[in-house]
Amino acid sequence: MRRPNLRVYYGPQEEAPPTASVLQQTKPTVTVSLGEILPLLADAVQSDRTWLRDFADDEVTISMDLYEVLLAYQYYRRPVA
Repeated sequence: MRRPNLRVYYGPQEEAPPTASVLQQTKPTVTVSLGEILPLLADAVQSDRTWLRDFADDEVTISMDLYEVLLAYQYYRRPVA
């Protein structure tokens, strides 16, 4: 008859430090309509506000249909050669 293998329990294993994606998920967020922020952003761009550069690398989430419209707009606004 075989004896059961016993192991010593040392407690929970140490968890790895949080990754950048986990840290980003913990940032506070707010949901607003595009119509609410668009005039403010347009004015800030037109006025060349320096604080816009602070957010240049931030990511935003938009709907797929808005993304497709923006891609089409980008394509058709190219200058003619």
